[in-house]
Amino acid sequence: MQASRFGDSIREFHDDGPGPGNVLARLDPLLLLATLGLVAASLYVIAGATADDVPGNPYYFVMRQGVYIAVGILLMLVISRFDYSRLRELRMGIYAALIGLIVLVLAIGTAARGSRRWIEFPFFTFQPSEFGKVLLILALSAFIVDRTRKVSARETTSRIMLLALLPAGLVVIQPDLGTGLVYVTVAVALLFVAGTKWTHFAALAGLAVVATALALVVAPKVGVEVLKPYQVDRLTSFLNPSYNPQGEGYQVSQSITAIGAGQKTGRGADSATQTKLDFLPEHHTDFVFSVVGEEFGFMGAAIILSLYALMIWRCLRILTTAKNLYGALIAGGIVAMLMFQIFVNVGMTIGIMPVTGVTLPLMSYGGASVITTFLALGLLQSIHAQARATAAAKGREAFV
Repeated sequence: MQASRFGDSIREFHDDGPGPGNVLARLDPLLLLATLGLVAASLYVIAGATADDVPGNPYYFVMRQGVYIAVGILLMLVISRFDYSRLRELRMGIYAALIGLIVLVLAIGTAARGSRRWIEFPFFTFQPSEFGKVLLILALSAFIVDRTRKVSARETTSRIMLLALLPAGLVVIQPDLGTGLVYVTVAVALLFVAGTKWTHFAALAGLAVVATALALVVAPKVGVEVLKPYQVDRLTSFLNPSYNPQGEGYQVSQSITAIGAGQKTGRGADSATQTKLDFLPEHHTDFVFSVVGEEFGFMGAAIILSLYALMIWRCLRILTTAKNLYGALIAGGIVAMLMFQIFVNVGMTIGIMPVTGVTLPLMSYGGASVITTFLALGLLQSIHAQARATAAAKGREAFV
C-alpha cells in the first residue's frame, strides 16, 4: 500500500514537472553548482593529500571518494523526483528505524580507536549515526507538523527535545559527541522554524549550561564519567592549544601552522610539508580544510567558503518557498545541520572551536558523510521542484 502511494507520488510529480524526463530542469541550478564545485574540490584536494598514504596505490582514497560521490549524486537525483510529503506518513517508522540502527551499532558495531560507530559489511562499512541525521530531520519535522496548533506549548517543546535527546544520547555513548551535538542543533532549529516562543529557547539554553557544568565539572568530581577523558580534553584544549602542543593541543596546533603556512596563494601540493610529512593528522577527513589552507592559501579557502555560502543561501531560499510547513521544516533542519558542521569543522581547524570529529560536508573523505549530505540535498531539491510545480499550477489556474 505504501509502495503504491510512493509510485503514484512519483508519477504525479513527473507529470507536473517542467518537462518529461528532464531531471536537471527540476533542480535548483545554483545549489547544484555549489554541490558539484565542492565535490570537485574534494576530489582534487584528497588526491594531492593522500598520494603517499597507501604505498603502491596513490589513488586509493580519491577513487573511493569518487565512488561515494557518484552513488550520492544518483541518490540525490532519485530523491529529488518524488513527493517528500509522503514521508510524513511514515514518521513513526522513520523514528523507530533511527533508534533501532543506533542501538544495533552498540550491539554488533565494529570498534575502532575506542569508538563503536560502524557496522561492518563485506565490501563497505555503514555508519548509522550519519544517516540518522536525515532520519531525525524527517521524523521531528512530521511530529512538529502534527502539533502545529500547539507549537507554542511547553509540552511540544519538551517532547521534541526529548525525541532528539534520546538518539543523541545513544550516539554520544558510542562515543560520537560531534554527531550528538548535530542532533540537538537540528531539534532546536526545527523549533525555531516552527515559531516556538523565545522563552522556551531561553529555558533550553539554561538547561544546556547546567548540563555542561554537570558533565564537565560536577560528575568527574564524584567519580561519574559522562564523557571520555579524551573528549573532555578536546573540549577544553582549544582554549589554550599551546599549553600541551604534543598532547591534546597537537591537532589544532598543526592545523593552525598548516593554514598559516599557506599565506595568500598556498604552497602547492608538492611543497605542503605539513600534509606531505604527516604532521597534520586526519588530513583527508576532519582536517581537510587545513590542507586547503596550506596548499591553496587564503584564496583557495575563500573559494571553498564561498561555495558553502552559495549552498546555504540556496537552502534558505528553498526554505522560504516550500509549498507546505513540512517542507519548510525539513529545509530548516538540513540548513542547521550543514551550517553547524561547516562552522564547527572550519572553526576547529583555526582554533576557535573544539575538536569534536565533525566532518566538512562534501569535502571530507568518507562514504557515510558524503552520501548522507547528498540525501539531504536530494530532499532540498525535491522541496524546490515541488514548490515550482505548485506555483506553476496556481499560475495556470489563475490564467484559466
